[in-house]
Amino acid sequence: MEEKDFVGPINEFLKQCEQSGDSAYSAFRSLLEKLEDPITRAEARIFLSHLQKRFTSKEATEDCLRTYNFRIQDIVIEQYEGYKRRKKLTMMVIPSIFIPEDWSFTFYEGLNRHPDSIFKDKTVAELGCGNGWISIAIAEKWSPLKVFGLDINPRAIKVSWINLYLNALDENGQPIYDGENKTLLDRVEFHESDLLAYCRDRGIQLERIVGCIPQILNPNPDAMSKMITENASEEFLYSLSNYCALQGFVEDQFGLGLIARAVEEGISVIKPMGIMIFNMGGRPGQAVCKRLFERRGFHVNKLWQTKVIQAADTDISALVEIEKNSPHRFEFFMGLAGDQPICARTAWAYGEAGGRISHALSVYSCQLRQPNQNIVIFPSRAVAIENALRLFSPRLAIIDENLTRHLPRQWLTSLNIENAETDQPSADVLTVIEAPRQSDLMIELIKKLKPQVVVTGMAQFEAITSSAFEHLLDTTRAIGSRLFLDISDHFELSSLPSPNGVFKYLAGTSLPSHAAIICGLLKNQVYSDLEVAFVISEEESIFKALSKTVELLEGNTALISQYYYGCILYELLAFQLADRHPSPERGCDKAETVEMIGFSSSAISVLDTAELSIDDKENSLLHMDVDQSFLPIPSPIKAAIFESFARQNMAESETDVAPSLREFIKAAYGFPSDSNTEFIYSDCPQSLFNKLVLCCIHEGGTLCFPSGSNGNYVSAAKFLKANIVDIPTESELGFKLTENALTNVLQTVKKPWVYISGPTINPTGLIYSNEEIESILSSCAKFGARVVLDTSFSGLEFNFEGWDLEDSFRKLNLDLRVCLLGGLSLKMLAGGFTFGFLVMADPCLVDELYSFSGLSKPHSTVKYATKKLLGHREQKAGNLLDAIGKQKQILGNRSKRLKETLEGCGWDVLEPCAGVSMVAKPSAYVSKIIKLDHSYKDASVYEAKIADSNIREAILRATGLCINSSSWTGIPGYCRFTVALTDSEFEKALDCIVKFKDIVF
Repeated sequence: MEEKDFVGPINEFLKQCEQSGDSAYSAFRSLLEKLEDPITRAEARIFLSHLQKRFTSKEATEDCLRTYNFRIQDIVIEQYEGYKRRKKLTMMVIPSIFIPEDWSFTFYEGLNRHPDSIFKDKTVAELGCGNGWISIAIAEKWSPLKVFGLDINPRAIKVSWINLYLNALDENGQPIYDGENKTLLDRVEFHESDLLAYCRDRGIQLERIVGCIPQILNPNPDAMSKMITENASEEFLYSLSNYCALQGFVEDQFGLGLIARAVEEGISVIKPMGIMIFNMGGRPGQAVCKRLFERRGFHVNKLWQTKVIQAADTDISALVEIEKNSPHRFEFFMGLAGDQPICARTAWAYGEAGGRISHALSVYSCQLRQPNQNIVIFPSRAVAIENALRLFSPRLAIIDENLTRHLPRQWLTSLNIENAETDQPSADVLTVIEAPRQSDLMIELIKKLKPQVVVTGMAQFEAITSSAFEHLLDTTRAIGSRLFLDISDHFELSSLPSPNGVFKYLAGTSLPSHAAIICGLLKNQVYSDLEVAFVISEEESIFKALSKTVELLEGNTALISQYYYGCILYELLAFQLADRHPSPERGCDKAETVEMIGFSSSAISVLDTAELSIDDKENSLLHMDVDQSFLPIPSPIKAAIFESFARQNMAESETDVAPSLREFIKAAYGFPSDSNTEFIYSDCPQSLFNKLVLCCIHEGGTLCFPSGSNGNYVSAAKFLKANIVDIPTESELGFKLTENALTNVLQTVKKPWVYISGPTINPTGLIYSNEEIESILSSCAKFGARVVLDTSFSGLEFNFEGWDLEDSFRKLNLDLRVCLLGGLSLKMLAGGFTFGFLVMADPCLVDELYSFSGLSKPHSTVKYATKKLLGHREQKAGNLLDAIGKQKQILGNRSKRLKETLEGCGWDVLEPCAGVSMVAKPSAYVSKIIKLDHSYKDASVYEAKIADSNIREAILRATGLCINSSSWTGIPGYCRFTVALTDSEFEKALDCIVKFKDIVF
């Protein structure tokens, strides 16, 4: 259609708009319906182009607003142009919505003070989006994954959608594509919502929340009592930007109640490390504005500040009344040039006399505070102490006699203290000397024996003041000893705790680099068998090494324990009074000391190459490198967990898991058990496996891993200094262990321990059939090998009924040689709910394993829930089996999609039959050069020639996707991917794989 064809329709359109604001809105709503219809969309967009050309000058647009009750104008963004180098956005407004003014432009200025990666590929919500221009500008410049523009005004949402079409389509009605072949319509949505209600009700997790929310200087309790509909009066709808009901927060008195509620709601939907950015008028005073965020646990950073003239239609007399009845003084300025604040009463008088008053306008970026200290979570105090000693491997350690009962026996019986002062840690068994807790006696021993590591508590009478602690710090620093101070016995979960000298010291002084604090939460009056512990260190290297050690040896501490104590601590901290003084900047005390023992060279070598989970506080990474399910937890499992915490005074029979486990392993694997069979439990299978490794070491055995075993288990065995042999596997057979390959190795090994993952093999996702596992067990029986049969990654087979090994065990007489390792987390797709078990029949091996105490034992509520779930499975409860079956189907479909995506991007894929992981070889990428101007990891320039050794790092830097490389899988050239992510993160991960291909090629 030509321009002349639009003359008549435009005249008719303007005639309707001229009647009233409601008529103008009705006309544009009809136009929006045409924009939403793909058939009429292009014509409707062309119509808007010709309509805008009727009013080209600024005066004409102002006249259009007065006469026709709408205005279409260009918003200039100049140096902040987006992908298409646009210097402006085209926007329409109507009288019944908030019209952009200095507030919103200052806000956009503040957003641009963040680095360019702030919104890239993130999920964003804008509160109070008005006509939508900031949401659209964010999508135009930073290419977020999705922007949700939210506003309580229904007309604002309709206008925002029109503005989205105005900028997503060109003047000829054709889509405008960005560098990722997406349009603004792919990136932006607008929805009617009272603050974050839309996202909260739909379970949408956000990474960024932005809001240019006005202050309510005179809250009107009746303002929200009317029904908010798009047919409400223009005056009422416009008032939504200036008046609101009291929100019930202390900030209501300063006009900040609505912003306070937005922050409170944001906490419930924002992801960890997420950021909120708000525009704040400075009238209540900068201290009040900052305190709004700080009292809710946020760290605040002021991005940008300017001054704006107070709107002429804003009545500040309510602020004068507040000043009259309280000591608070608001902040205004005389004109834009004034730099001395005046109170509301003076500002009101100056304004009434014809003067122009202004106020500050600031943009605040806030993020939930992270602890100043580096805190590592452990399953228990005993585990924390043992892991710390293994990390440093000192030749001599002095340990408080009250803390030694969970340490390995051989550490307490060795007398190898010669050359204890050597700088090099011993490769032999370390020696532990027990010492009394009283500090003067402990210090005397430290001075005489000069240990490399000291672990001690404090007597009750010494814990009240900090003097004994400081004496210990000074002595160990002078000797060159690492100090781990246990304060568990003096830490009370109470709103009125007793005095604590260590806390007094830490309140004003940084923790020295050679010292760390251990705290096991022991005094639990509700769940006496529920423990968790943490270690505090302000030395970054110790924090990182301890974090890796606990992940490698214990797995992740049970979320159920962390959450329980997190709730308690949160409730207790709610009682605290605000500190009126800013927290001092803390840094680790680097005072000079004699040379300290470093980490064990073997331990740190393993930790550096173990490919443990990557934690990036600045960026949200996608993890396809963890054996965990992030799929929704089935409702029967939620019910069992809830019931376990709701029950009181549970009988022992209700938490005895052994009978149910006995039935489970017989039904699933045909694994025999009798009254002599021992069932051992832990928070996760990984810690049980590591106890078996210690048994192997003590027996003088050799661990035999097939190539293509779980990388974390292999790394843990290396960390514990086990003798390890690799059993070759072949690609033609899917890297499965075969009888011939096993026999060739067992002929050369003394006291072999063979590790087998099955029925599902981790990491390949293939399955050992009943015949294959019987032939492997037959070979093990022939050579008298012990077998660790790991079923913890099984139970999610797509089309497999399980094993029946009962006849094989009876025929081969394997009962005493096989240890069955298992867990319930993946079998039940239970997310953070974990339970590990070990089934053994050899009494000598059982006794040996129990000598390595310090297991992270699951507490009674977990055992109750486990017994309940196993009962449901045994009874074939339909709701549980249906839920697990449905999620198996999801995993199967995802494996197919991932395979198709990888193959389409040049990877050779080994198709899985079960589980949550698969392996693939980046054949097309080897020896290719990758160049990045801005690395995802740290925004640095990155260039490398792709090889097996750096493919994981290259993908991480290019896309933020974490996978495991061939050094983890043990299969030359093959990487590992897991698929049990949330729906949105799985889709992002597929996009990352495609993006990496586009970058390289």
